[in-house]
Amino acid sequence: MATPPPSRNVCSRLVAHNGASDATRAIPEETAVAFTYGSVTFAVMMATPEHIEDFAAGFSLTEGIIEHTSEIESLDVVPHEQGIEARMLLASMRDEQLLSRRRRLAGPAGCGLCGIESLEAAVRVAREVRSELRAGSDVIFSAVASLRKHQHLNAITRAVHAAGFWSVEEDRFMAVREDVGRHNALDKLAGALARANIDAKDGFIVLSSRLSIELVQKAATIGCQMLVAVSAPTNFALRAAEAAGMTLAAVAREDSFEIFTHPWRVVTAVSNETR
Repeated sequence: MATPPPSRNVCSRLVAHNGASDATRAIPEETAVAFTYGSVTFAVMMATPEHIEDFAAGFSLTEGIIEHTSEIESLDVVPHEQGIEARMLLASMRDEQLLSRRRRLAGPAGCGLCGIESLEAAVRVAREVRSELRAGSDVIFSAVASLRKHQHLNAITRAVHAAGFWSVEEDRFMAVREDVGRHNALDKLAGALARANIDAKDGFIVLSSRLSIELVQKAATIGCQMLVAVSAPTNFALRAAEAAGMTLAAVAREDSFEIFTHPWRVVTAVSNETR
């Protein structure tokens, strides 16, 4: 059985002021993806069936199940009639730790915290970031303007989020991942970076979505020191980023953006920001 394609063409009825007609539209696929460690199904997420290996590795990292992808001894993507299983075997130490904190998640695409059993898990403190990297405002403008060019699935569906990693040294996106869930897109990106041995401290992440708490938590886990998003942050996300030492730049357009926390990392054309 093959993994389903990330999008499908469907028939629709287009209604306009001047009448109605038959039409065809590409829509994104949404599939249940189960993360299985050994014999334990730890989480089931609704996601776009693309880059599942990156998704599994990134989820394992951002949820604190592993600290490095080398701790995943094997990873197999197994399609089923009901969805996709990402079947992983962990190093024995990680496997024992996972069993001690065993839980099950059922995560709709729109929510990155669904299924967490305790308030403490939901509001966990974001890991402190220590990178001293700075980025010019012109670099951020370039990244925001370039993201759409890399959103290939969204170009045909207009229905998925993207997360991209911009390397300041390379002055380009090193990886971009898309998904119907904004947190899934970030997990896929985290996995892509880890599998390619790209350090998140060497650049910043651009998101096509709003900035909510789970995105700050996940980005901090992989050491990202700056998040740039097209929408505003929630107050919870802002407080978490402030405490973690992370720079949040949001409401980002090709000609403007707002910095909500730790602005010293962004060097503007007018003045060099200091702490």
